[in-house]
Parts: sequence; C-alpha cells; structure tokens
Amino acid sequence: MQLPAGAALPHTRSHVLHWALTAVALTAVVGVLAVARPPAAGASPAVGEGPDPARAGYPVDCGPHGVAITHHAVVDLDGDGRAETIAAVRCDAAGGTPPGGVYLLTGGAADEPRVAETLVDPADGMIVDELIADGTGLVVRLLGYSGPDVPRSEPDLHGEAAWSWRDGALVREQRAPLTAVAV
Repeated sequence: MQLPAGAALPHTRSHVLHWALTAVALTAVVGVLAVARPPAAGASPAVGEGPDPARAGYPVDCGPHGVAITHHAVVDLDGDGRAETIAAVRCDAAGGTPPGGVYLLTGGAADEPRVAETLVDPADGMIVDELIADGTGLVVRLLGYSGPDVPRSEPDLHGEAAWSWRDGALVREQRAPLTAVAV
C-alpha cells in the first residue's frame, strides 16, 4: 500500500493523550531529579546562611576609596552548626593592585556581622587570588612580591595557606610557602 506524499503513517500521528502523558512523564522525571540529585562533585555540605559580608565593617583604611569584597565563602569552621563567612577584601582603588585582607565574620544572617579574626592582614601586602571553602575548612591562594622594585601589577610570588578548627582553636597551616611564579 502506498501513501500519498506527506501523509503520516497511522502509528505516527500524535493525539492529545500522547502529549498529556509525555508532559506528565517529563514533570515526574524533573521532579525526581530535583529531589534526588546527588551533590555536585566537590560540593561542600550545606552549612546555612552566614553573615552578609557587604554589611560588615572591616579594619581597613582605604582613604577616599571604598572597600571591595573580592571573594567570600560560607563555612562552619568550628563545627558548631552556625555558619561563618570568610571575606577577602581590598581597597577599591582606581589603579594598581591593592593588597587584600581575609577576615572571619561571625553573627547570624540577621545579626550585624562582626570581624572575629583577621586571617590575612592587608599590611602583609598580599593579593588574594582564590578562596576555597569546603564547608569545614578554608584554603587561600595568595600572590605577593619578592621586593619593593616589583611592579604592584605583576606579583612574582605565590603561595597557599589553609585554616581548620583543631582542638578548640583555628589553626593556620602553610600549605605552599611563597615561591617564585613560574614564567
């Protein structure tokens, strides 16, 4: 039997029921995936909402310039179930590469955040390149300068420090000491 050109085969015609069942099936699949999806690779456990870094006052003198938050992460360093925020900040200068500081903020999401500890002091002249939090620990990748003649826009040293909570105290570990940037 030959069908005229452009005619649909009987089993390929869609009906309203077909589309309704397809929509229900897709909705069910999306719903199951939304509820039962595995955590993303390297995802940190949920620690809740930490203090808002934009509402905190930082011990940084920027003169006429404001403070820029370059990185932030929410962690529960001490494991008490309350989230802390780690904030990397620097002066929002129009030129150059101003040094940065890293601060541990405490206080609930609704409370006024406060700087509980300075992890990296801007006076050390470092630039925060990356902030990595895994929910219970923190790694900061830093850039720096080997001397006063190195242009501030071209850091020539890099290193890595980590913080974790051990025996009731925040402990810093120098994972990678400052070394020359490979060219």
